[in-house]
Amino acid sequence: MSDGGRNSLPAEVAAEIEALRPRYPTEEALLLPALHLMQKAAGGWLSQASIAAVAEHLGLPPSKVAGVVSFYDMFHEHPVGRHRVRLCTNLSCQLRGSDQLMDVLRAELGVGPGEVTGDGRCSWVEFECLGSCDTAPMAMIDDDYHENLTPDRLRAALKGLD
Repeated sequence: MSDGGRNSLPAEVAAEIEALRPRYPTEEALLLPALHLMQKAAGGWLSQASIAAVAEHLGLPPSKVAGVVSFYDMFHEHPVGRHRVRLCTNLSCQLRGSDQLMDVLRAELGVGPGEVTGDGRCSWVEFECLGSCDTAPMAMIDDDYHENLTPDRLRAALKGLD
């Protein structure tokens, strides 16, 4: 638990974590929900200070918490857009046009992979495999799969984002 040091969690996040604590047998088990709560409170990404604060609060080594953050795609170490696009670039998607879809993302959003649009609306990344080879090319937009994409279908999906 935090002692009020420089890596303290915001009080509301600490309270939410403590409310969850009885449901988890160890601090390691509590780590994933704690990181989700911190990421949400921090605007969608985890800075090094945020990671250190969660580690301190749970009494875990910062390196262990940082390792978990870097392992899972659901945690972000840099700012991301309100909407996140993961474009599959594995062989099946490459053979069926993912390069064209990358061009669409660059043109429509005006940013490259790992960058955030000026209005904070979107960011996108190249993703090695999203496990939908039979419906290639595909992208995951937020939590939804968009399969058998064409440039026009991708443009339409992007226009539907607020």
